[in-house]
Amino acid sequence: MANTTHTVHNPQNMGKEAADKARDTAGHVADKAKDLAGQARETASNVVDKAKDMAGQAVDRAKEFASSGADKARDMANTAGQKATELTSRVGTGMESLGDTIREHAPSGTMGSMANRVADNLEHGGQFLRQEGLQGLGDEMSSMIKRNPIPSVFLGIALGYLLARATRS
Repeated sequence: MANTTHTVHNPQNMGKEAADKARDTAGHVADKAKDLAGQARETASNVVDKAKDMAGQAVDRAKEFASSGADKARDMANTAGQKATELTSRVGTGMESLGDTIREHAPSGTMGSMANRVADNLEHGGQFLRQEGLQGLGDEMSSMIKRNPIPSVFLGIALGYLLARATRS
């Protein structure tokens, strides 16, 4: 009979080896999980930083766009104001010139004195427009409305009625 050696494993040793292996595997898995969690935190942090940067850039661009739009609107308003001032001055000059023309061609007698009054009123109105501009005209109208509120209301109603009739047809 041949001498055969059988390695008999002790069940206690086997359980201990399995437990050690399980512990080692669990430790490796835990280490991997910690590494992955750290990488995930780092990635999330990078994503948050990128999102903050992109949001900051978007806000900066929006501010630049709004500022640019506001600047353009301001420039357009200034240009419109300057053109309105120039136009008002031209109208004033034209009124003064018309007053001079009426005075030059006015007949004598009663019709001449009436023409002179019209010419005087045109010249004064033209001077006022040239010197005071639209702001002065608006202030004068406000003052007149405050001094005569009832006639102003009736005048406004009449003008509104006439405008409605004119735009209806």
